[in-house]
Order: sequence, then C-alpha cells, then structure tokens
Amino acid sequence: MPENQFRMLRSALTGVEAVEAETHHSFIRHTHEQFGIGLVSSGAQKSLSGRGMVEAEAGDIITVNPNEVHDGAPIGEGRSWRILYFDPEIVAGLSREIAEGGAGRQEIPYPVIRNRAIASRFATLFGAVTGGGAANGLLCEQLLLQVVADVMRERGGSHERPPVPGSIRAARDLIDDDPLAAVSLADLARESGLSRFQVLRGFAKATGLTPHAYLVQARIHIARRLIAQGMPLAEAAFASGFADQSHMTRVFVRKYGLSPRLYASAFP
Repeated sequence: MPENQFRMLRSALTGVEAVEAETHHSFIRHTHEQFGIGLVSSGAQKSLSGRGMVEAEAGDIITVNPNEVHDGAPIGEGRSWRILYFDPEIVAGLSREIAEGGAGRQEIPYPVIRNRAIASRFATLFGAVTGGGAANGLLCEQLLLQVVADVMRERGGSHERPPVPGSIRAARDLIDDDPLAAVSLADLARESGLSRFQVLRGFAKATGLTPHAYLVQARIHIARRLIAQGMPLAEAAFASGFADQSHMTRVFVRKYGLSPRLYASAFP
C-alpha cells in the first residue's frame, strides 16, 4: 500500500469497522465513539492516551477506549497499522461474559500491549473479518472473544482514568445533550457553577479538549454515524452542524486521517 494511504475495508461483522493505514500523518487530539484494537505493522509512533504519553512499534497491539482523547505522530519516517473499531455494546457484552458473573471491565487498561501471542490472534481476527466472502462465524466468534479477553485482562496496578469533576461533567453534558445547539462559554459557566476561566481550564484538564474542540468532536461523531447510514455527504454535513461539506471534510481528515467519502465506501 502506498505511503499516506488509508483503506476502509468491508467488515464481515456488524458493529465492527476495519481500517488499514500507512502514513506519516500526525493526528490532532480526537476521540472515537468506539473501542479500537489494532496492530502496528511497521515503523513506530508516539501518542497521548488516557494513561499519558506512550510509544508503540511494529508488533505492538494498540488500543483506545470510547471517548478517550488521543493523538498520534510517527517516530521516524512513518508507520503502518491495521485496526478494528467495535461498537461499545459489543465489547461491553463480551467483557461481562469474560467476567463470568462479574461486572466486567468497562475500559481497556493499557494503550500499548507487547505480546506476540495476542498480536498473532489479532492478525488472524483482522484477516477473518476483512477477508471477503462468507466469514467463518465460529472462527470470528472465537477470535473476537479471545482478543477482547486478552486486552481486558488485569495485569496489576490501577490504570483507571480519574473521574471527571461534577462541575465539569455538568458542562460536558450540556454539549452532549445537544451538540447542534449554539453554546457559549458563559452557558457552560452557568451550568457548572464556575467562572468562564475556571470552566475553560477545568474542561481541558478533565477531558483533554477545550470546550470548542469537544463540541466539534461531538458533531463529527454525528456526521460519522449519518455517513455510515448512507446519508449523502453534503446532507450529513448540514445535519451535523458544519458550515458545509468542505468544513466537515477538513475536520474528518484531521481527526481520522481518511476522508468522509473513503469512509462511506466501506458501507454497501
């Protein structure tokens, strides 16, 4: 695959998206609504995660949790990876099953995992999900359960993200409740009971994004869902609160590396 190319592959599993990339692209801070589990194929990268700065190299498993702020930049000339994005309900259900009666983990505890056996299982799962034709249902089930169990397992120590303060949670909820609404810093301050400066500083510290960046991220999530449902790109841009299709495309590419049109191509 040529450098700086992203491929959105057809997935045999509902609720699972597959991406293959080889790129020098440096991603700005962003989030996904899904869980991500991937494998670095070549090169290396450094990235912010919910656990601080981490580095990953060829052969490492990389993970991201829903709404976990992260970025990514190459170490050296570039890197390539394959990644599967899972709707949260899929991983939550598997996690409960793995816990055998317990509540199950709600987050993947480690952003980088160096384990050849896990990497091999993930590579087999990725191939089964994206191989085309009729997927082997039993094989996919087995591998999916094994891979999720692998990345969710406890390996000592506490790695949970600190809770978001109630005041900032109130401001965040104001955006989440209606991402298309016009909202000001004063609105967020009133909702949180803080000053404008306090809510600006506290929001960035707790979420990793400024209020405006968080609002734009919420809108691009809406756009992604609409595009996956088959809505034309210009209509999706308008329905998700962007000025036009070009604005939506610029944001989409900066955050995810691939264009909305390329993303749409993975959905029949």
